[in-house]
Amino acid sequence: MTTAATSSGHWASFNEVSFVAGMRLLFWICRVFGRWPFRVVLYLVLLWYVLSKPRARRVSRAYLQRAAACGGAADASLLGVLRHFAAFAETILDKMLLWGGLFDTSTVSLHGAGLDGIERCLDEGRGALLICAHLGNLELCRVLSRRRAGLKLTVLVHTRHAQSFNRMLARLNPDSQLNLLQVTEMTPATAMLLAEKVAQGEFVVIAGDRVPVSPQPRVALAPFLGAPAAFPIGPYVLASVLQCPVYLLFSMRLGQRSEVHFEPFRESLHLPRKARETMLAELAGDYAARLQHHCLRAPREWFNFYDFWQLPATSRLDTSDASR
Repeated sequence: MTTAATSSGHWASFNEVSFVAGMRLLFWICRVFGRWPFRVVLYLVLLWYVLSKPRARRVSRAYLQRAAACGGAADASLLGVLRHFAAFAETILDKMLLWGGLFDTSTVSLHGAGLDGIERCLDEGRGALLICAHLGNLELCRVLSRRRAGLKLTVLVHTRHAQSFNRMLARLNPDSQLNLLQVTEMTPATAMLLAEKVAQGEFVVIAGDRVPVSPQPRVALAPFLGAPAAFPIGPYVLASVLQCPVYLLFSMRLGQRSEVHFEPFRESLHLPRKARETMLAELAGDYAARLQHHCLRAPREWFNFYDFWQLPATSRLDTSDASR
């Protein structure tokens, strides 16, 4: 485990609002004329964006190159980068359609051995922790929660750059905000609030693939797409506090259909004081391996448009050492 100093390469310094600023107009085009006219306008906007944003273009291409080198069907050409951003834009549109009541949820399928465990938790009135990723459309899990009575989700988000988009969702459907909890850092008060929610049978959702926004975030390094990358330890520390089952949640669009995968991760999680760093590294490594698996299945669906492999300059713990 180590700390990573905040720098200009931190994901929070990449303002996603600038990318979604025109989505309201595009949503109107899609609603009035259909998805293909939307795509025509979208690709013109994307072409300008990709050509005028060299840093975003560079990190997208670097990620796609890593995915291709690891066996994924990824295209790292300029056209491939354009398609990567197009997938991101279509995901944003899908979020708006979901909360506007215009998305056909019958095109979404649920997968994974974790589904049985989640059903057991619901039957027993127990809560759980879901560790997700910036892969595909996470909004699907919140809308699909309506398919199962009693499933309540609280999604932890950092919305410093997403407030405009969240306000847009709220205009489409006020319920889009009801299960969002803004968290910049995990405080004891936040942990207590989440513990209460889990005790009441709710499910807490937290991302496992972005370093926290703090001066010295605590991370563990794990191999990911051929090189070490920093992953937050917050989800695992939170799991040890909540003492509840932990599942992984991955969403992706494949062709005209979308998939949501639930995978069992740990039935419960305890971090012993002496082996704490070793276990945190092991947990981050296990998560990174599953994230890589799904990224290789759908390379264009991972939306971290910053240098994910920018490592801290301080000493670091490698999961390959921890697993020995």
